[in-house]
Amino acid sequence: MKVRQLSTVHAVGDTRVLHKECKSLLAAGYDVALIASHPYDEVVETVPVLGIGTARNRLWRMTVSAWRLLRRALAEDADIYHFHDPELIGVGLVLRLRGKRVVYDVHEDVPKQIMNKFWIAAPFRLPLAVAAGLAERLAGVALSGIVTATGSIAERFPPRKTVVVQNFPEAELAEQVNPKPFQERRNAFVYVGGLSEQQGLFEMLDAFTRLPDGLSGVLAGTFKQREPEARAHPGWSRVRYPGVVGRGEVVAALRDAVCGLVLDHPITNYVEAYSTKMFEYLACGIPVICSNFPLWTELVQRYQCGVALDPFNTEQVARWIVRYHEDPDLARTHGENGRRAIAEHLNWQVEFAKLRGLYERIAPR
Repeated sequence: MKVRQLSTVHAVGDTRVLHKECKSLLAAGYDVALIASHPYDEVVETVPVLGIGTARNRLWRMTVSAWRLLRRALAEDADIYHFHDPELIGVGLVLRLRGKRVVYDVHEDVPKQIMNKFWIAAPFRLPLAVAAGLAERLAGVALSGIVTATGSIAERFPPRKTVVVQNFPEAELAEQVNPKPFQERRNAFVYVGGLSEQQGLFEMLDAFTRLPDGLSGVLAGTFKQREPEARAHPGWSRVRYPGVVGRGEVVAALRDAVCGLVLDHPITNYVEAYSTKMFEYLACGIPVICSNFPLWTELVQRYQCGVALDPFNTEQVARWIVRYHEDPDLARTHGENGRRAIAEHLNWQVEFAKLRGLYERIAPR
């Protein structure tokens, strides 16, 4: 079966798009390529990438890039087209009108996401959110299938054609038991991901100022805002910052850590979805200290794999970092519980089977 995945927004190396969906489809015997904003055609991590050029700006991406992607997609004459960006709904509808089987992969609750985009002028947020909701409703009716990253997003689409495919890590990562004792690990804490105010950057730094002397850890990822302020914060003295690191370096940092932090603010898109980094931490056998959103709290309590707390209570955050550092048996127990949960239940192999099932229903081989 010939499958063409489509994106003008996501980076070619996106974890969900390339590393999980495309690579898994290739391994399962599908003829897969990713048509994306990329300067040229090349093979990336075994996946053929068909480049349509890079976008000069957002308007260019939504017009010129979308047109180029549509032309390239039609030329490929695939059995299934699977797109990942809400701004490509128009492209998906055109492909559907041409008799193609089309799947929309919904990563976020787009209307709610728009309402939280503060770079959009306030008077325009509600009209844009309403328009996005109407476009997605039309997509739900007209397209062949819908894939969503969370159950709450799935509630907005027709159940008969919608499957939930969550961003769980590969089971293989959890099958490798880390032999390094917790008391010998270098990093008292680790955080890997976007560095921004809404993702708890300054709460983490405040918590670090409350740690005993000698405790330090790693923050890795891309600054989205306020980098000079973060570097000037007293808590930055407890941080090793390697910048943006590759997957191998991420795993190495996690395996040398006592606990992982996910202190996102209670913004709608965060509250109603799992954090991918949380599952990466658990797969590597370290406990999580996370925000006490209902979805996250239920998971942590069910598997006894960490603690969920008020992300703004930096004293409590610091207390749990210290507790895991001083009680390696507790850290090991919670970490092992999380690793087993990933290996047995919360892994990509289970989720990928749902995607294959959708493909087989809409385009039987």
